[in-house]
Amino acid sequence: MDIRKCSSMTGLTCTEQNFITKAASQQAASEHGIIIVAPDTSPRGCNIEGEDESWDFGTGAGFYVNATQEPWKTNYRMYSYVTEELPRLINSNFPADPEKMSISGHSMGGHGALICALKNPGKYKSVSAFAPICNPIQCAWGQKAFSGYLGPDKSTWELYDATVLAESYSGPELDILIDQGRDDQFLSSSQLLPDNLIAACSKKKIPVVFRLQQGYDHSYYFIFSFINDHIKHHAKYLNA
Repeated sequence: MDIRKCSSMTGLTCTEQNFITKAASQQAASEHGIIIVAPDTSPRGCNIEGEDESWDFGTGAGFYVNATQEPWKTNYRMYSYVTEELPRLINSNFPADPEKMSISGHSMGGHGALICALKNPGKYKSVSAFAPICNPIQCAWGQKAFSGYLGPDKSTWELYDATVLAESYSGPELDILIDQGRDDQFLSSSQLLPDNLIAACSKKKIPVVFRLQQGYDHSYYFIFSFINDHIKHHAKYLNA
């Protein structure tokens, strides 16, 4: 059996169960012969001092970076987990084609999906995101996380910023699908900054379908409503 796989990453404070139980992705994934893998958002049970003090840093908020600062750098390596360890684990347990892999995510997970695709040209057949954090070096969430995990040198932050990565992207064509709720409170508070990413992609001629959805916020009702479109987007490339 030739099985394709798509990783779907969740947002701040979430675990993998948020997507598994609320997104209603199973039927569409089955119809298209796709395995959906939902990783957690951070390491758990590391017993690091301060990891549970903030909802937007530490537990549940790994931001899909490889931390370089103490005490985080030993455990908080979510970028390597998603791009290296997790694919090996899947391929060793399922008859999946290692060349047929896509990536998606919501909010912080959307940030993660975008940077994984942009940092690894050709590794993922497609990428999509729901309300992603598009330019974290310019928003409060990203600045807090990157300061803690990566330290004060902002040049290291750019390695995990989708807008910056898009500005220098030179790989094969990568079609990006982004859905964003028009009534998302984090859009209006300048945490997500999709216009910055769209402008960068436009300059580099990276195809982006950006859909601003009237009446939707940042919740899983939003994801539930459009998950089938995202699975179809990935199936178009995974089944080619």
